[in-house]
Amino acid sequence: MKVIVSMGKFLGKYFALFVLAAAAISYFQPSLITWVLPYVSYLLGVVMFGMGMTLKRSDFAEVFKRPKDVIVGVCAHYLIMPLVAYVLCLVFHLPSAVAVGVILVGCCPSGTSSNVMCYLAKGDVALGVSIGAVSTLIAPVMLPFILWLLARRWVKIPTGSLFVSVVEIVIIPIVLGVLVNTLFGKKVEKATEALPLVSTVSIIMIAGGVVAANSATLFTASTLILIPVVILHNLLGYTLGFFFSRLLGMDHQKSRAITFEVGMQNSGLGVTLAMAFFSPIAAVPGTLFSIWHNMSGSVLASYWEGKDKKADAKSAVKTAANVVS
Repeated sequence: MKVIVSMGKFLGKYFALFVLAAAAISYFQPSLITWVLPYVSYLLGVVMFGMGMTLKRSDFAEVFKRPKDVIVGVCAHYLIMPLVAYVLCLVFHLPSAVAVGVILVGCCPSGTSSNVMCYLAKGDVALGVSIGAVSTLIAPVMLPFILWLLARRWVKIPTGSLFVSVVEIVIIPIVLGVLVNTLFGKKVEKATEALPLVSTVSIIMIAGGVVAANSATLFTASTLILIPVVILHNLLGYTLGFFFSRLLGMDHQKSRAITFEVGMQNSGLGVTLAMAFFSPIAAVPGTLFSIWHNMSGSVLASYWEGKDKKADAKSAVKTAANVVS
């Protein structure tokens, strides 16, 4: 089990590099990974089950202890990311197949790695977990509705089918995970240690499958333009999420949690839904977002962590100087 835990930590630490490696292999040898495509929804279901296994009753209790903070975070998430995606589609004049993929990523709930980044950045982890849990639980309603509202000018949105799929792929696995964790507790504690490895491998396989499906058209003008779009989408999410929370009087710890919960999306869900309801190329924005937001999130978390260490060091020096004087 120690080996599995170590492998999970190693893959998580260098996640973006492994996704890039899988993407490169899938691009040059698509036949090696195309077999994954029919199982994409199942792989994401495994990831969501793992998420449910890590949730505790205390995570949901936090919602009732401070509902205002959670509501602010969830509203910021479902307002900022979809609207930023919509504006970017208009500014960059994206083709319809690609535009729906960008907006779909914007409509997804918070990403599963946002809590890790929040922890590393010394943010309010309990608040981040609560926002992520609520944004995920209401995703079956919010995702189809917002996508219909913003993307219907480009393509027809099957809202009913999307609702059912999000329930099947996200809600049911999470609920099952929570139930298993609640009913069996310590009996499954060892199994949960393997979940980071399973989840990371699943997401890497999904990303590889998307690249394989788009290998013939990946480096065309319509897909290359997605690189700046994805980067801007993520960075504007961080920026607007942070200042939105600060304007509402939240302290830095809370604002950091909201920053990550707004800017980091469950892009795996976006990829899965794009493959199921639209086209393989509509899944490219989600794949790029998955790579980029893990890189940018790590950099931002390291920046805030370093900033806190410097502030603590200065405070310690001042305290020592006062004692001496």
